Amino acid sequence: MHPPCHVITLDVLLKRCYTASWCQRSPARRAYATATTSARGQNEVKEVAILGGGITGLASAWYLSQELPHAKITLYEGNSRLGGWLHSRQVDVGDSNVVFEQGPRTLRPSVPNGIITLELIHKLGLEDQVIMTSKNSVAAQNRFIYYPDHLVRMPGPGAPLWRNFATFFTEEVFRGVSSGMLWENWQAQRPKSLQDESVGSFVSRRLGPAIADNIVSAVFHGIYAGDIYQLSAKTLFSTPTLYEDLYGSISKGLLKGMTSGNLLVPERDLQTLRYFQDKPLESAKLRAVAKASVFTFKKGIGELAERLELKLRENSRVRIQTKTQIKELRQNGNGIKTCMNLVTSRSDAPNQSSGSPNFTHVISTLSGKALNAIYRHNGKNQCLRYLDQSPSVTVMVVNLFFSNPALLPVHGFGYLLPRSLPFTQNPERALGVVFDSDATVGQDNIPGTKLTVMLGGHWWDGWDSYPDEEEGASMAKAIIARHLGIVEEPQAVHVGLQRECIPQYTVGHDYRMQGAHQLLGQEFKGRLRVAGNSYTGVGLNDCVRAARDVVRGLVTGEQKTGLDTYAEGVAWAELRPRKA
Repeated sequence: MHPPCHVITLDVLLKRCYTASWCQRSPARRAYATATTSARGQNEVKEVAILGGGITGLASAWYLSQELPHAKITLYEGNSRLGGWLHSRQVDVGDSNVVFEQGPRTLRPSVPNGIITLELIHKLGLEDQVIMTSKNSVAAQNRFIYYPDHLVRMPGPGAPLWRNFATFFTEEVFRGVSSGMLWENWQAQRPKSLQDESVGSFVSRRLGPAIADNIVSAVFHGIYAGDIYQLSAKTLFSTPTLYEDLYGSISKGLLKGMTSGNLLVPERDLQTLRYFQDKPLESAKLRAVAKASVFTFKKGIGELAERLELKLRENSRVRIQTKTQIKELRQNGNGIKTCMNLVTSRSDAPNQSSGSPNFTHVISTLSGKALNAIYRHNGKNQCLRYLDQSPSVTVMVVNLFFSNPALLPVHGFGYLLPRSLPFTQNPERALGVVFDSDATVGQDNIPGTKLTVMLGGHWWDGWDSYPDEEEGASMAKAIIARHLGIVEEPQAVHVGLQRECIPQYTVGHDYRMQGAHQLLGQEFKGRLRVAGNSYTGVGLNDCVRAARDVVRGLVTGEQKTGLDTYAEGVAWAELRPRKA
């Protein structure tokens, strides 16, 4: 067990409580911002380049324009449009239209990252465009896994207790779950020499391979499109692994939390939680959204990127350069005269390069591989090797709309496909199907059934080529015919291939990011910082949080890299109800 750190009194989570930190590292040497360091930092931040115009780049530029209005900001994007993976399409269907999402379609108002996004929505004036799905809705209460040859509703609210028990003890997908949970407390802890392992290995070792293959793999298909036997347990299953470290088993950790009312949270979240206690959401509608299951926008998630772009273009100190490829990132000079500059080329003239102005700081929201590929020091290729070791997966997204609103055999959010599903049930290598007409009620102005089929992910690792649009549509229709009995032809179809869209936090991710943090700090001393889905979370809320954090690092004048949470390992805090 890790020794407890000193107790710090703090009110968080909008209720009175105090914290006791459990550190997984030696006590951190923190650089707390003062008026002097903050002023010095703001004076040094004069010209900032932001690399990448996806949601992280747009949010970084917006936060920077609000926090440091004197700074000049140049945002570079290689494509003709901004928003990255946030891409909502309005598709004509007869005299009406429907929204097809090619990227994320809903957001969770989770604490704290989801609340940060809601605050951003308020400041952008987007409340009126938000539509939410309540926790009592059919989409929130009905979620399915397809196994081995039919849909299985996951036990939970919305069904009688007896039905949940019947499902749990009769459905083959739950085979081994009860025995795995019963004996988990007596499983041996992992060796202290084993610093990380895969999610699949951890779950199989603690609870049994059936739970890993039948249930956990399906969940991770829906979030990461990844292979649980490659993804890092330390990074993505951090709370269960912490329970094993502290208490010897997951069940003991859960029992302690249930009996004491205590909650373990990463220490990095405490300052954010305190901020929202002191400054709660001002909008009554967004306070209601914060209690919902998920939310989106009337015109799709892409509205968030579009509003950010609109606000940035209204700012005379922000310059946006689309269709601009970054060929090189260079650091020149020494000491206080050190500056950053870029070599760029237009997408329509790739052989014609041009230099950029000097920048005091650069925020890169590019993937780790892309950043490593462009960095040069004194004209020589300089390897940021830790950033080059995180793979990504490719996902094909197929949107289908049917004019018949009564096609689905069941209603809910949708269903996921586990890795253990027989090949005959999933030869297309699908990841899952979303019932959009249930999940985002009120988004379309025409009745019908709207579905999204997700294909590929880790199943397509190593492929040199991918299905074309016609093949993708055919594969999606074959899946819903086999699984849902839907054989009607859709009224509208859209197929999109999202290449390398979801970074994979594979085993050792925390330690690679720790190494990257050290390299960036030594090499750039705060002039280059990173943010985005390659580093601290793949979701949209994670990206908005990363943008906010990296800008706050600039504002306070601290020498941050954007990877500071990995600096010396993750510290956790236990939140305990204060006794009356």
